Amino acid sequence: MSMISNLRQAVRRVHRRTVDLSHPARSPLGSSVVNCVVYRDGVRQHGDCPAEEALRQARKSDGGFVWIGLHEPTQEEFAGLAELFGLHPLAVEDTVQAHQRPKVEQYDDTLFAVFKTVRYVEHTELTATSEVVDTGEIMIFTGPHFVITIRHGRHGSLGPCREALEATPEHLAKGPAAVLHAIADHVVDDYLTVADNVQHDIDTVESAVFTEDTSYRDAGRIYQLKRELLELKRAAAPLDRPLKRLATHPIPLIGSDISAYFRDVADHLERITEQITSFDALLDSILQAHLAQVTVAQNEDMRKITAWAAIIAVPTMVCGIYGMNFDHMPELRWTYGYPMVLGIMAIACFLIHRGFRRNGWL
Repeated sequence: MSMISNLRQAVRRVHRRTVDLSHPARSPLGSSVVNCVVYRDGVRQHGDCPAEEALRQARKSDGGFVWIGLHEPTQEEFAGLAELFGLHPLAVEDTVQAHQRPKVEQYDDTLFAVFKTVRYVEHTELTATSEVVDTGEIMIFTGPHFVITIRHGRHGSLGPCREALEATPEHLAKGPAAVLHAIADHVVDDYLTVADNVQHDIDTVESAVFTEDTSYRDAGRIYQLKRELLELKRAAAPLDRPLKRLATHPIPLIGSDISAYFRDVADHLERITEQITSFDALLDSILQAHLAQVTVAQNEDMRKITAWAAIIAVPTMVCGIYGMNFDHMPELRWTYGYPMVLGIMAIACFLIHRGFRRNGWL
């Protein structure tokens, strides 16, 4: 798997140099086109050209193919490419509408794959409305001599992936299947990065819940983190079956040498899904602990209120009796009767207060 290691190292180097390599259209095909490049034997051919000319050049040799990248094309913009490359109408409809479930479908000699992209949204403090995970989509048409990628969303640029592949021409020479693998590996690596950042948020919430930080008395932050974790789960979990299909089922477009690479990506995805499941269970435990702490705090408040009510009940009772204005009351005419009653009330309140303090109610 040294090829995969080299590819990943190249992706990291590109990520360090740039954040987003998407750029305005430079192709006459339309404003949604990001790139239209011909590759032959893993080497990028210089010069921009329309899709028809690029496809013609790619078909000249067995090791040639064209990679066209688009960003949120309209139906009118994509119709010409769909007709040129003979794409299936159902797949074309899914491409334009977006918001599809991760999947891999085969239409004759063309593979149509949908991957959910994710991005961690930086925030200084987690709140009940914080956005933690932002999702998008990448759709890939893979044929014998072409790769068409359609990106939806504000992130998920394939520029770093493209440059990493061009830095390893021996892998890119394997054809369109190698591009499909590189994109899948790139997407799954992003899952891992987001999962690591989400784990940091979970650790922060966990530390705050088990301290005296009263700002986390609001369970909304925990619920929000669970909702954002669900977004990550919806992106990663459905991709398990399509990747295993690419890794284990015989597909003419995917050679046995590329299948081994897909098995590696599937293993990484399985590890991420297990990590997400453990995060969800941990958040459930944190939420239960938080609710238990709230219940205990409420019980503490109720015990204090009850204790003070019992203490105040003593002078209230005595005052109520002596406020009845009867003629024959104990010590009513005695000079020291009033101080004595006050002293008795004070002593009784003191003894009750002391008893509640001993029992931990006050």
